[in-house]
Amino acid sequence: MGLRATAIAYLLIVVMLPLAAIMSTGFKDGFSSLMAALQTNGAQEAIKLTLLMSLAAAVTNAIFGTLLAYVLVRIPFRGSGLLSTMVDLPFAIPTLVTGVMLVALYGPGSPVGGWLEEAGIQIAFAPLGIFLALLFVTLPFSVRTVQPVLAELDPAEEEAARVLGAGPWMTFRKIVLPALRPSITAGALLSFARAIGEFGAVVIISGNITNKTLTAPVFIFQLTSQFRFAEGAAVATLLFLISFTLVMVTDRVILKNVGES
Repeated sequence: MGLRATAIAYLLIVVMLPLAAIMSTGFKDGFSSLMAALQTNGAQEAIKLTLLMSLAAAVTNAIFGTLLAYVLVRIPFRGSGLLSTMVDLPFAIPTLVTGVMLVALYGPGSPVGGWLEEAGIQIAFAPLGIFLALLFVTLPFSVRTVQPVLAELDPAEEEAARVLGAGPWMTFRKIVLPALRPSITAGALLSFARAIGEFGAVVIISGNITNKTLTAPVFIFQLTSQFRFAEGAAVATLLFLISFTLVMVTDRVILKNVGES
């Protein structure tokens, strides 16, 4: 009983109280603070850009994260341990450092960035830079969600399909993919939920140009910097509700997958 009470109390203090505070601050006057924030120049564009880039990153990492997980589990090779460690690097690297790395690589003053701009491709201070930053920070969610499920699958079914004449792609599509679909979906949802709240990497690589590269988290920071705390809290609550809904859906997907297995 004491352990349960301690665990619940810790959860309330660390998670629930801050959430209650931001929601009460943002909506103490109803929806007026939210409406005022949304009427600010660039606000709606920032939210749309955030959702669009997060969706693009989640879908892309769902594809390539699944590919990475398959390589790590099904194709043993020298150096696979190093590759697995590299997958977790985004967890270890501070997101501000990620933004600096991307600017150093793709900024207009770098050899790569300068060459790309000559070819008509701008990454730094453009939506494409935001997309790459979100890919970097969310990749582990896709790989680590799919990898343990794939490791538990019996490879005998894949071998039987190949013996019967199925090619690698058909074997993956008919045998492996149906079993992985719930975990792929869960990884994509977690990636999306993580991406819409990313600040550190995005604030460096995006340039925060209103109506072009300003994202919702950076917009919230601008509101609070202008002492518009209620409006910032209202927009933050909106992002939280989106993330919370996605996390709840992810839990349902995972639980359903566990129940069917």
